[in-house]
Amino acid sequence: MSTEARLQKEAMHVLKLTSRTFYIPIKLLKPVLRRTVGAAYLCMRAIDEIEDHETLPIEIKSRLLRATGELLQAKSGFDREAYEALLEPYQNDLPEVTLRLADWVEICPDEIAPKVMESTSEMAGGMAKWVERDFEVTTKEELDEYTYYVAGLVGVMLSDIWNWYDGTETNYDLAVGYGRGLQAVNMLRNQDEDAERGVRFLPDGWTRADMFDYAWDNLTKADEYIKDLHTKNIILFCKIPLALAKKTLSAMDAGKEKMTRVEVESTVEEILKETK
Repeated sequence: MSTEARLQKEAMHVLKLTSRTFYIPIKLLKPVLRRTVGAAYLCMRAIDEIEDHETLPIEIKSRLLRATGELLQAKSGFDREAYEALLEPYQNDLPEVTLRLADWVEICPDEIAPKVMESTSEMAGGMAKWVERDFEVTTKEELDEYTYYVAGLVGVMLSDIWNWYDGTETNYDLAVGYGRGLQAVNMLRNQDEDAERGVRFLPDGWTRADMFDYAWDNLTKADEYIKDLHTKNIILFCKIPLALAKKTLSAMDAGKEKMTRVEVESTVEEILKETK
């Protein structure tokens, strides 16, 4: 097995360990897209794990995120040795997906890798800013800014990938809305857990019901986003996380914590039948 084939196989394994939501639709993509979207998602997940780390001090998380963002901007390409040296003191604290960021950059096709690194770099800088602010959201504008950095940029990156792949053109504002909607669902699902660590993403004066409205409003933009898509494989990819998000919202509204595995599987089956 070639080094590239081995890395791609390992990427899918790490993806499965880190995200149930995105592993399913990424696995259903055709080979070139599967490789590209998988690598791109892992790049962003790598820095997300730094932002979300529960024990690393704020100043260390901020420094790692800012330094990683700078490495991703380098015109000479991503410096594997510099990145490994940066993370070396925290080898035992950080997960595999973060430690192997250079591998995910490496398996990203050369033509689209700069766009992936650009979005990931912007995300790292934004995350560092919010780590330094201790995630203190007080207004809807601040919530929009935070959700842009941590999730809207995923939509931007995916739109760049669709355009590179087959010329698909999409609305970037709707792409950001799609990401925001998924993030709002995560915030609602993790609200109690976040509260335990002293984090509250609800703007001042907002109730949980307001966050539900925010999530639904943005998921409506995701519906509009999908209308611009014409490639079946891409439509399938985009419909699955959206359907899971909507059903998760409905489940939480009915008092359940999350969807069951059976409900997830049946939802994916429904989308597969619809998109044939």
